[in-house]
Amino acid sequence: MEITVNVGDPQSKRTATFKIPQEDAKSVFGKRLGDTIRGELIGKPGYEMLITGGSDSAGFPMRRDVQGSARRKLLLTKSLGNRGTERGVRVRKTVSGNTVSEITSQLNVKVTKHGKDPLVEEKPAEKKEE
Repeated sequence: MEITVNVGDPQSKRTATFKIPQEDAKSVFGKRLGDTIRGELIGKPGYEMLITGGSDSAGFPMRRDVQGSARRKLLLTKSLGNRGTERGVRVRKTVSGNTVSEITSQLNVKVTKHGKDPLVEEKPAEKKEE
């Protein structure tokens, strides 16, 4: 299964979306939240990116404090996976582990080292016809 990668660039304040094909996705398996990946995986050599989050194939968010790649049901107050409604209310939510695996469908990454090419190609402005 291919992995969608959302790359955030703090320098330009833009986000770009790339796809990692199934055969290249195996090199990302086993990485955890907080690890770095190379830009060659998404076709941007010279870039280095930090994994900040993601979700699995069912849409459950990855959580840093859950070890492994399996889903867990956690009792959460206001935090990732739970917005929190009232003070003192805790809710049991399903979250995914912090390790990238076969069930991971989407990764959020942040650029830590820039390459030569721009991450997002600028599109020429379209003129309005009056």
